Amino acid sequence: MEPNESSDTEQRTGIATNIVEAAVAFLILVLGVVVVQASWKLGAGWTSDGPGAGYFPFYVGIILCISGAGTMFQALLGKKKNTEVFVDNEQLKRVLSVLLPAVVYVGAVQFLGLYVASALYIALFMIILGKFSRLKSVLVALSVATLFFFMFEVWFKVPLFKGQFDPLRFLGF
Repeated sequence: MEPNESSDTEQRTGIATNIVEAAVAFLILVLGVVVVQASWKLGAGWTSDGPGAGYFPFYVGIILCISGAGTMFQALLGKKKNTEVFVDNEQLKRVLSVLLPAVVYVGAVQFLGLYVASALYIALFMIILGKFSRLKSVLVALSVATLFFFMFEVWFKVPLFKGQFDPLRFLGF
């Protein structure tokens, strides 16, 4: 049997799909309540010169609330609720192996800027997850970052975020 194949005797364990659906529906319901409340403060009614600032967002919030409540009802109490496993441990590990570095990258952009953080992200992603050689990974990462630097900073004259520490300050851009 191949390592990726599962036998009939193995049971997937994890959170049921309907529980995940209910949690997401709850978050949408909460978002809808926040939108409705904020829109009401802005003025969700009709004024003498037309709709108030919160008129349209108020109704979008109402739609979010209805959608969230309906989805939560179906997920928890519906006749066709999906109780299969949403994600098992192996699948979750694969997703997190991509998600966590992306979150670190977003944080690194704040300090190192887009170019340096992107070069590091590409190189580390290629080395760790792609199993490429270090030399090839670093060359590709530096090439991509350099290409984007010239494209935005030099040719288009559109400066991108350089980060709090601005490690490329010595280039004069």
